[in-house]
Amino acid sequence: MSTFIYYIGAAMAEIAGCFAFWAWLRLDKSALWIIPGVLSLAVFAFLLTRIDSDFAGRAYAAYGGIYIASSLLWMWAVEGIRADRWDLTGAAVCLLGAAIIIWGPRPT
Repeated sequence: MSTFIYYIGAAMAEIAGCFAFWAWLRLDKSALWIIPGVLSLAVFAFLLTRIDSDFAGRAYAAYGGIYIASSLLWMWAVEGIRADRWDLTGAAVCLLGAAIIIWGPRPT
């Protein structure tokens, strides 16, 4: 369960950090948005290192599916746009892939 919490926290931190830059560069917000953006991206990197995995690449690969689903939740919660059926289907496929990577049997 802690793996899932770290992944969700990392996704929210990464999306928030990237959105801060998006707001500055695309929504004409103040350059001061960079400060929380950088801090949020640092939290993202820290949380991703807390994932219980022997290999960084495997942790990052599984994170990709979580990130995609979280991005669609962000789009709905922050930007007010609901995901369509193709968004949801794609996210489901990605989450299935992430689950296989996270919980697939490994030789000992």
